[in-house]
Amino acid sequence: MQLGSTTIVDTFAEAFRMRYARLIVSAIDDYWVEAATRELCGYGSSVIQCDAEIAVERLLAPDESPDGRPAASVLAFGFSTDALAKAIPKRVGQCVMTCATTAVYDGLPAVDGVEQDRIPLGKHIRFFGDGFQKSKKPGARRYWRIPVMDGEFLVEESLGVQKGVAGGNIILEGTSQAIALAAARRVVEAVAPLPEVITPFPGGVVRSGSKVGSRYKGMIASTNDAFCPTLRGRVETELVPEAQCAYEIVINGSSESAVADAMRAALQAAAGEGIPAISAGNYGGKLGKFHYHLRELLAE
Repeated sequence: MQLGSTTIVDTFAEAFRMRYARLIVSAIDDYWVEAATRELCGYGSSVIQCDAEIAVERLLAPDESPDGRPAASVLAFGFSTDALAKAIPKRVGQCVMTCATTAVYDGLPAVDGVEQDRIPLGKHIRFFGDGFQKSKKPGARRYWRIPVMDGEFLVEESLGVQKGVAGGNIILEGTSQAIALAAARRVVEAVAPLPEVITPFPGGVVRSGSKVGSRYKGMIASTNDAFCPTLRGRVETELVPEAQCAYEIVINGSSESAVADAMRAALQAAAGEGIPAISAGNYGGKLGKFHYHLRELLAE
C-alpha cells in the first residue's frame, strides 16, 4: 500500500495488555504544573527497566480541573497493579509533593459497572506529615492534607487502576536523519491532542528500538539490529534501500481502539517526501495479544 510517496509495509505492531492509572496534577499556574509533571514523568520510557511508562496525556483548563486550577492529566502504565502500587507513590512523593503549590487527584474514580482495582497513594504519603496530617472526605472520596512549607499538599488517598494497552507502534524510515526526525515530530504532534493515549519515550520518539533477547546472558532485550543502518551487511536488514535512519513511535492507551486511532493518525502524519517506508515492531505474534496491521488501519 502507498500513502503518497511512502510505502506502508505489510506488517503489524504487537501490543500488550498492561494496567494503567490516571493522575490529575494541579498547581497555582502552568509553570508549576509543567515543573511537577516533568519530574513525575522522568525516567519513564520503558518498563524493560523503568518502573512505569508514564507521560502527560493532556493539559486541563481550570474549568476541567478538580480544584479550578491549571492541571495536567498523566497516564502511568505498568505490567501489574502491584507494580503501579510501588511506582506511583514513590514518584508522587519525590516529584510532586516536593513541587511548589501542587495537588494530586485520582483521574479514574470508581464508576458503577467498570472493573477497577485500587492502589494506595495518599494513604502511604500521609506519613510524611509526621502525625500532623489530616483526613478530608467530601462524599465518597478521601483526601489527605499534609503540612508543607508553603501550606498543605492535598493528595487523594487512592487511585483507580484499569486494563489498558501498551506497545502500539510505527517505525518510520527516512532518507536522512533530519528528514526522519522531522517526520517523527510530526507524528508526536499529531498524536498529542488525541484522548486516552500517550507516547512515553523522550520527546515521544524512540531512538533505540529493541528486540526480545540478547546474545548476552541476563539481557531480556537488545538493539533492534534489523533497523540499524550501520549494521547493513552484517545482519538481515528490514530497512528499505533508501533509508539511512529509522525512528520508532510507541503508543500506549486506555483501550485497543484508542491505540488504533492514534496509530492511524501516526501513519498519516509520518508519510511524506523523504520517508520511503513505514513499518512496525512485532515479535512474530507470540508475546502480545493485540496485533495492529498497518494496512488494515488505513483501510478502515
